[in-house]
Amino acid sequence: MLYRLYSSEDFDALYAIEEVCFEPPFRFGRRYMKQLVSRADAATWVAEESGRLVGFAIVEWARETGGLVAYIATIEVIQDLRGNGVGGELLRKLESSAVGASAQSLWLHVDAENARAIRLYEAHEYLQEGTEEEFYPNGRAALIFSKVLEPGTRFG
Repeated sequence: MLYRLYSSEDFDALYAIEEVCFEPPFRFGRRYMKQLVSRADAATWVAEESGRLVGFAIVEWARETGGLVAYIATIEVIQDLRGNGVGGELLRKLESSAVGASAQSLWLHVDAENARAIRLYEAHEYLQEGTEEEFYPNGRAALIFSKVLEPGTRFG
């Protein structure tokens, strides 16, 4: 498996994964996704197997009171490769990018019903900080997880 930073030539394959992983109304729109992967204050990592994109992950950061904070916008892996460590490695890449941008912490929303994703974040030392009711379409709740990032920490 090859993990690398996204390039603009990857967009169609990346968005095809979005379409497979999420049905409307949970799916990001093409325009929003294109804006997200093009931001200067974000990093997008892709997982590639035999020349085919099989997953991707996006982290963005912003200055807030007390310093720079990073937010995981999404981690997506095609169905037949879930549970094989691809999501975990993409998460480590996001953490490295956040540390490289000098972020002091990383946070995310995860569907309260997505047990596999919750286990991934807990295995990587993320702590649940709260719940946001009706965060997702159809009134679904999100759990809020976060992790403090230590400067100079290496991930994977």
